[in-house]
Amino acid sequence: MLLIVGAIVLGLVLLVWSSDRFVGGAAAMARTAGISPLVIGLTIVALGTSAPEIIVSASAALSGSPALAIGNAQGSNIANIGLVLGVCALLIALPVNRSVWRRESHILLAVTLLLGVVLANLYLSRWEGLVMIGLLVVFIVGTVWHAMHIKNTAELPDFSDDIPDDMPLRTSLFWLTMGLVLLVVGAQLLVWGATQLAFRFGISELVVGATIVAIGTSLPELATAIASTRKGHHEMTIGNVVGSNIFNILAVVGVAAAIAPTALEPAVLWRDYLFVLLTTVMLLVVAWWFGRQQKPTPRLFGVVLLVSYIYYLYLNYQALTL
Repeated sequence: MLLIVGAIVLGLVLLVWSSDRFVGGAAAMARTAGISPLVIGLTIVALGTSAPEIIVSASAALSGSPALAIGNAQGSNIANIGLVLGVCALLIALPVNRSVWRRESHILLAVTLLLGVVLANLYLSRWEGLVMIGLLVVFIVGTVWHAMHIKNTAELPDFSDDIPDDMPLRTSLFWLTMGLVLLVVGAQLLVWGATQLAFRFGISELVVGATIVAIGTSLPELATAIASTRKGHHEMTIGNVVGSNIFNILAVVGVAAAIAPTALEPAVLWRDYLFVLLTTVMLLVVAWWFGRQQKPTPRLFGVVLLVSYIYYLYLNYQALTL
């Protein structure tokens, strides 16, 4: 048992640490190649925050545990809203960037509804996964195109803190390679520990993926959100969560389905997806309402999100006792 817990903890630590090094190395190499910081931020940095979820889900699918991968994907979205955004909204009233919100809120709602359509027959096919990956590419290209043609530069996100200024090419290549290797090693350790935990206690891999693994892989988002909040970049917090959830649906579910098409447990739909949909709609409605009034979200919103997430964890706990 100690070995299993150790593998899970070490895997999570490696994932969190190596994802930051991987993104830093990749961003520095891109800057050396003459790519603009805006494009780097909207592609490499944005993908980097979802790198733990993507690598873990790919590893789980390759290891014959697709339920763990799907649980991680949906559980991470719920954790991003309920836990990450809940903690930040509780710490400080969060303003809503209306210009970003108008664009990405529609995309998040659309991909969330698409996820429901994909999961409706309780089967994930390879072509559905490939379509979702294709939509991710379209989303990234569209986001970069829109950012490069926007007239009001004040609306553009600032990625200066995420891109190393003076990292030598050899150093950036080292961290890119080392970060990727350790990401894979961390994912393998986490998946092995999670599947062994599920086997030993007779727990569904779906539940383990949606709770323990999802919370662990959401730690980079939590750290980024808290850091942004403490630095006074409050307007970025909601946008970061929205962007991360779009990536999670299209990339994490898409990669898992493309690697290992699989039948799904009914709980994927009635418990996990239902909570993804409800928390997403709640976020969209609250942000729309307070953004329309040009007011920050109240701290009560953070309490509601955290209570909702605790209830979701309780539902998963109930599944263990059935």
